[in-house]
Amino acid sequence: MLAQNDNQPTIVKYVGANYGGIQLLALSRYAIGYVVRGTKHIYYGDACHTVSKGEIFYMGVGNHYVEDIPEEGRPFEQVIVYYSPELLQRTLLYLNMNYSINISNSHSCDRCRRLNHVSTEASSTLRSFFTHAVSYLQDDNFMHDEAAENIKLTELMYLIVSQSDGCLKSKILSNMDASRDNFEQIIYSHIFCDISIEELSTLCNRSLTSFKKEFKRHFYMPPHRWFIRQRLMQSRLLLISTSKSISEIGIECTFPNTSHFIKLFKKEYGTTPAIYRHRHCGSNSAETDARLASVANDTQSREEMFEEVESMAL
Repeated sequence: MLAQNDNQPTIVKYVGANYGGIQLLALSRYAIGYVVRGTKHIYYGDACHTVSKGEIFYMGVGNHYVEDIPEEGRPFEQVIVYYSPELLQRTLLYLNMNYSINISNSHSCDRCRRLNHVSTEASSTLRSFFTHAVSYLQDDNFMHDEAAENIKLTELMYLIVSQSDGCLKSKILSNMDASRDNFEQIIYSHIFCDISIEELSTLCNRSLTSFKKEFKRHFYMPPHRWFIRQRLMQSRLLLISTSKSISEIGIECTFPNTSHFIKLFKKEYGTTPAIYRHRHCGSNSAETDARLASVANDTQSREEMFEEVESMAL
């Protein structure tokens, strides 16, 4: 794992010769990348967003489900620049003071507000930037050269903010709010922790009412619903990428028990974890699907019976 220094950008070239499936990528800093070869998929819920060769992408702080697909006969390759909001502020201030660059953006759309990533076709100047970055990264003298990495970040930000307003520029300029960054980092770092909303609000130095309002401004839904959705997204990844049992996955994703996990999964995705795994990893025979559905219905009937008994007890 790369050592992190919030006062210093990190520029890395990744080369993946083998297909690794869908991976969970947890970012503690912002990332701007460029696909040199192959195709990148970024998943949110049931939506798959494709980043093709020659496109630039941005990913915010938090969890991302990504899939890097090699080109036929050639490895997947990408270059990524990591930076913190403090470093971004310093870089943009330098551009403004020394080159009178007007740092502004009027673009806003639903895609910018709701997604934690954006991608777009790279302009010719941005393609040239990343092509030169690849050449630099092949030189041992450039590796971990702080001055060189700062110069490259300044150049990259200049090229982006000089462009016409759009999603990429909008997302990057929104990173200058350090308080927003700290709030989101606390939330993302506790997705799989057994922690109450009251305890989270205390960690964020806010009253419970203030915390819930700010949470909705950041994530567009109440805390409880958002945390369940994030944990269910992780469970889907584990179902199709590991051989862990349903109960093990439920525990790993912080659900109190297997029955509760199955119920929430079916409510969100319209099917049980077992059927979901079978459809994505196993055979597609109608007979097996019918057998799994029968088991799922029996399980649901038992759950409803238990819930009715519990409600009577209360």
